[in-house]
Amino acid sequence: MSSVYRTLSKSSGKEVEAEDKSNGASGGMKKNKQRVLILSSRGVTYRHRHLLNDLAAMLPHGRKDVKFDSKSKMYQLNELAELYNCNNVMFFEARKGKDLYIWFSKAPNGPTVKMHAQNLHTMEELHFTGNCLKGSRPVLSFDATFESEPHLKVIKELFLHMFGVPQGARKSKPFLDHVMAFSVADGKIWIRNYEIREVEKVKGDDKESEEPATNKGKKSKFQQDKDTDVSLVEIGPRFVLTPIVIQEGAFGGPIIYENKRFISPNHVRSDLRKAKAGRHNARAEQKREGLGRKAELGLLGKGELKDKSGLDTRELFA
Repeated sequence: MSSVYRTLSKSSGKEVEAEDKSNGASGGMKKNKQRVLILSSRGVTYRHRHLLNDLAAMLPHGRKDVKFDSKSKMYQLNELAELYNCNNVMFFEARKGKDLYIWFSKAPNGPTVKMHAQNLHTMEELHFTGNCLKGSRPVLSFDATFESEPHLKVIKELFLHMFGVPQGARKSKPFLDHVMAFSVADGKIWIRNYEIREVEKVKGDDKESEEPATNKGKKSKFQQDKDTDVSLVEIGPRFVLTPIVIQEGAFGGPIIYENKRFISPNHVRSDLRKAKAGRHNARAEQKREGLGRKAELGLLGKGELKDKSGLDTRELFA
């Protein structure tokens, strides 16, 4: 019986240890295991490439890969994510060397969000005075509007997995020295990055001079906290995202949300070309009508006289 008791106690002890490891022995906290695969398609411009490098430098839990050739077989990105042991994919898709679309996807089961990126400003072209430690963990600040609609809740959860650096990541630093702000305005998501700057106050402040000499040596906790000024300084990059569609799967599946207000930049450029062509046609028609009125009144010049042989273009195509 003693041998049976020993074997049963050993097996139960192993099960308890396995449960502790799965639940997290330190306070029962589950580890946030996130890795992001960052890559782009062919045809990206220098500004798109610099934005990708800035985001990759801000995400120490990211894995940057070479350019992806195909734009139609995007389901192959799930295989790449599995190959690099990543459960998030950030794909930069360039169209016509002008437009940039960013795909945020959870591999291998989804969902996937396609967004159009506008007003791109990288760190090099902004020349901001702020700076932060490379590999430090950010504080993610979301607007209250993200809790108002279902599709914004999905986007917020994806951003938490993408930009939220997990504690204890391989290249991360144990510091929180910058803030990533996500706000919604006019149906677009505005992304900004700020440095948390703490500046010590200058000695000999007016409030300190008014205090009696007996209380100068004794400072309360509130007074010690006021010795530093905390401010936010923008460091970049900055860009604006417009949600287009949300798919249920990873780079595929049924569409669960579609932005009806989104207008493709191709349609905008096409309308501008049509408007320009319409103005040219209107001027040509106006000139043709003016020549016709002059011909009726007999006011045409020598170079504008009609061909009496009947071979004039205005006679042939009247």
